[in-house]
Amino acid sequence: MLGCLLILCRLHERKLTSDAALAGLPLVDGILTPSVFHRAARRAGLTSRVSDHQLSDINASLLPAVLLLNNNSACVVTSLNQEQNTARVIWPDLADAEVTVSLDTITQQYSGSLIYAQPEFHFDERASGGSFRARGHWFWSVIKQNRALYRDIIFAAVMINLLAVTMPLFVMNVYDRVVPNHATHTLWVLAAGVFVVLCADLGLRLMRGWFVDMGANRADIRLSAAIMEQILSMRLSERPASAGSFASNVQSFESIRSFIGSVTLVALVDLPFIFLFCAIIALINWLLVIPIIIGALAVLIYAVIAQRRMQRLSEKMMQASAMRNATLVECLSNLETIKVTGAASKMQGTWESTVLFLSKLTARMRLLASSVSNGAIWTQHVVAVSLIILGVYLIREGQLTQGGLIAAYLLSSRAMGPVGHAASLLSQYHHAVAAMNTLNRIMASPTERPEGRHRLNRPILRGEIEFRQVSFSYPNAEKQALNDISFKINAGEHVAILGRNGSGKSTVERLILGLYEPDAGTILIDGVDIRQLDPAELRRGMGYVPQDVSLFYGTLRDNLVMGISQVDDARIVHATNQSGLADFVDTHPSGFDMQVGERGELLSGGQRQSVAIARALIKESPILLLDEPTGSLDQRNEQQIKHSLQHSSHGRTLVLVTHRSALLSLVDRIIVVDNGQLVANGPKEEVLEALRQGKIGSAA
Repeated sequence: MLGCLLILCRLHERKLTSDAALAGLPLVDGILTPSVFHRAARRAGLTSRVSDHQLSDINASLLPAVLLLNNNSACVVTSLNQEQNTARVIWPDLADAEVTVSLDTITQQYSGSLIYAQPEFHFDERASGGSFRARGHWFWSVIKQNRALYRDIIFAAVMINLLAVTMPLFVMNVYDRVVPNHATHTLWVLAAGVFVVLCADLGLRLMRGWFVDMGANRADIRLSAAIMEQILSMRLSERPASAGSFASNVQSFESIRSFIGSVTLVALVDLPFIFLFCAIIALINWLLVIPIIIGALAVLIYAVIAQRRMQRLSEKMMQASAMRNATLVECLSNLETIKVTGAASKMQGTWESTVLFLSKLTARMRLLASSVSNGAIWTQHVVAVSLIILGVYLIREGQLTQGGLIAAYLLSSRAMGPVGHAASLLSQYHHAVAAMNTLNRIMASPTERPEGRHRLNRPILRGEIEFRQVSFSYPNAEKQALNDISFKINAGEHVAILGRNGSGKSTVERLILGLYEPDAGTILIDGVDIRQLDPAELRRGMGYVPQDVSLFYGTLRDNLVMGISQVDDARIVHATNQSGLADFVDTHPSGFDMQVGERGELLSGGQRQSVAIARALIKESPILLLDEPTGSLDQRNEQQIKHSLQHSSHGRTLVLVTHRSALLSLVDRIIVVDNGQLVANGPKEEVLEALRQGKIGSAA
């Protein structure tokens, strides 16, 4: 599928690399599947759709297209000739070679499905002042895709409300015509008709509920995937200060899902039919409509007054819930530190005060919501009583029959029902609106792959790195982490970056990885501005060992090959031997299938660091970035890793950040930074001698 996508991009003159296409997508065993194909194609500006057609029914004007074949294979068909019984096909295994094959051969392998893909029309900045978004809103565009379902829901609601008139009319005719005349035959005919209507009503209600849930589930799958993709592609500069609070904001999507998936949402569709029921009641006697109008207006006026207070409470509840979740995540992440430092009392107090405040808000919100819903029920009963009282007087005056009164009573409950349901939706509505506003901010945050931007394809990096007058400061930081730094590292050169804590050493490596963009200046990789390269393709060419190693829940093998597809066991074993992890793995009963726990808590700090080193070496990338790679290792393992790096780093660019003098034998040049400024840059022996003599001072 990936090969077919790249072929389509070439035929449509769209730029896309394999790393950019697959980055962040849910692959199956590292393979692109048809269900995810449209998301990869969208990154190249292609819109795609899976269709089921016979070869003879394929629309030739929509070619080229991807044919899905048996045995999980695929090819690209560029043209069909039904008269000559041939097709022009490009097989991914043959690169760009286009061959002619018979339709009979293709038919034997064809699965019956194909993927059409065509370029989307691109609006430039001149259209609508540059503010037009071709793909629409992240939420409403997905809802729009299910408009056929919502059309069926509206149709079912219309039919249900029309059929709702049947029962009141049946009762009215029984009381006014059947009972006085003892017309039992008419009674059975009317009853049979009503039974058919009731069965149709039951079927329509079941179908409507099924369609509502189906639409919500379809939207949920697409929207949840879009939210997670946005989070994973978010720039680190946009990363929230609190992971727990951010997670709570993301989980607020459940409020939106419950709102669009709730059957009570159908009450909004039922609302216009109040006029239908009132019109029928008016035909019976127009005076009976007055209590319904007064009751409906009273419920709606009170709901509008209450909704302003609900809106403020919903916003505060969102903030308090985020704070509570942030406290919980922080406690779980630092449970050992809390116990050692005796901070349990403080964290418990913070938790209880937050929960107390949130419970008060929740109680007030429920009180308001219940006052609206219960007030609507009370009003409905008052309207019914008023209608009966008024009806008795009308019957006494001869202006209304008993059957007409009963029918009007039944229709009044049908008329007031949607009003009460719509009013009770206000509490859910404000929760959903608050969640939508929060998620809108998340979905609008800048990502590493802006829409409509095509990166330069550099499949192989040589390893040359250059900083030109680079300045950078972290978000919300009061001072710059780097200030006007310039240096160049040639391909294959081994360089150490030294400096005091907080001097900017680790920041240099993060900028090389493209995790942040410089505020000023330029970073070049192989002479190309790093902002022209796709982040996934850039990082594929770099092996990185961070200072603080965090592993993911799963097996040791999963953590070693994370982000790398199709790694053979020989590379894994070789990397573990180089990182000093082999002895531990060989003596463990589960070997590479051992569980490492969340954040690697089942391993020691040194073992986690060895895993990070092995993970960097498995990639066999041309650039190695090491940030205190032996900070948690003992002397024996440090010597082993130093010896391994002397061989494995040969021919690669090595950037080493360390405080260990023993590792300086790996490098030929030293760069010294202090307070974000470059204070020394030269051969290792000269810089070390200058440091010993105190000739290199701190930055002013």
